Amino acid sequence: MELTKSFVKHKSPCADGFRWFLRHHQDGSDYQPLLNALVSAGRVDDAYWLLTQFGPTDAVLKVDAIDAEAIVFAGTLEVEGNIEVTSIVRAGRAIRAGGGIRAGHSIIAGEDIRAAGSIRSEGMLDAGGDIKANWGIEVQDKLRCGGDLRAEWELFCGGDLSVAGNAFVGQDLMVKGTFRCEKSIRVNGSITGLDCIWAGNGIESGAAILCEKHLEANWGIKAKETMVAHGTIKAGESLQAMEEIQAGEGYGIYAGLIVQFDAWEASAQVRAKSKPERLMSGWWGGACLA
Repeated sequence: MELTKSFVKHKSPCADGFRWFLRHHQDGSDYQPLLNALVSAGRVDDAYWLLTQFGPTDAVLKVDAIDAEAIVFAGTLEVEGNIEVTSIVRAGRAIRAGGGIRAGHSIIAGEDIRAAGSIRSEGMLDAGGDIKANWGIEVQDKLRCGGDLRAEWELFCGGDLSVAGNAFVGQDLMVKGTFRCEKSIRVNGSITGLDCIWAGNGIESGAAILCEKHLEANWGIKAKETMVAHGTIKAGESLQAMEEIQAGEGYGIYAGLIVQFDAWEASAQVRAKSKPERLMSGWWGGACLA
């Protein structure tokens, strides 16, 4: 794709960026070479803008490793080893690494992000498709996943976490912002949320669930240890914890919100070590069976 002066101007670039383009590419430029030139000139934000405006390509860049200030590629990145950048990794399509991926600012892909090692971003992590790490995921700002999210080790998110598919974490999960998952959340360790936690389907934890605000799932919620929220606990079906189920002071606990009253005993059970205070709906079934 060749980007001419009039073609770029039609996208209403910033004045400084367009002056740079005229000085260095008066006669136009091919798409990816222009992205490379912008990054080399330290104009990473302009390269990001250009990719956003003109979209992805089917090109594939295959390299052994990436160790750079930044990389903005319009197609798919396929890296045999690690990706290490000071600022941003941005791909129009997928990012695949045989090692880990680490960025000082952000990691963004139009499609999937997959790493055989860990994924770590000092800013945000954003994928239009699935995100998968064979080790852990650590993100200091928000994390957005357009498909399924999977971390075989722990997952830490310092901002809001949104998942369009299912979320699986092999060890502990901690989210400082709002956690919203359109399908199911399954975590082998503990789930800690410093804001609201919501799942379109169910939530299952292999340890405790601790939520600083409201905890809600359209299906059931299950914890191997305690289930504690400082706000309301709501489940469309059943609630189950081996230890206590506790809502915040002045808030209630609701089970069976999508189940007919006559079916509560089968599909809206509430089981815990002791009957929760302010159990507003659901069928109390006693202690949780091992």
